Amino acid sequence: MRSLIRAVTVLAALVFAVTINGPAHADDAVVKEVQAVISAQIDAFKHDDGAKAYSFASRDVQMMFPSIEMFMSMVKTGYAPVYHPQQFQFGPFQASGDILKQTVELTAADGTAWTAEYSLSKQVDGTLKISGCRLAKKPGIGA
Repeated sequence: MRSLIRAVTVLAALVFAVTINGPAHADDAVVKEVQAVISAQIDAFKHDDGAKAYSFASRDVQMMFPSIEMFMSMVKTGYAPVYHPQQFQFGPFQASGDILKQTVELTAADGTAWTAEYSLSKQVDGTLKISGCRLAKKPGIGA
């Protein structure tokens, strides 16, 4: 009887561990992939590598800005805080269906503090690409 109770207890613990850890590892992998895409695009912006930065934009974004020059012009004028940030760090991550959202806290080149909410979506080829970015200036923080 004791061995049966012990076996059931071990099995229950194993099922619980797989249930808890299985999805967490999958989520961790997705979060790391999302953050790697955003980091790589910001790095490309910092190095003025328009072609590389453009490669992280979703097909829909590329259709709205059909050339690298148009895309980079839009980023420089409308998204200057992410173009050459002094620093950035990742905040909360959310997954809602096929849309993945990653908050990024950043300091713009002029010292102002911003929050960027990136949206990413899985493309036909299975890669994750940036499908949007919403910026909000933090009140009363920065130069």
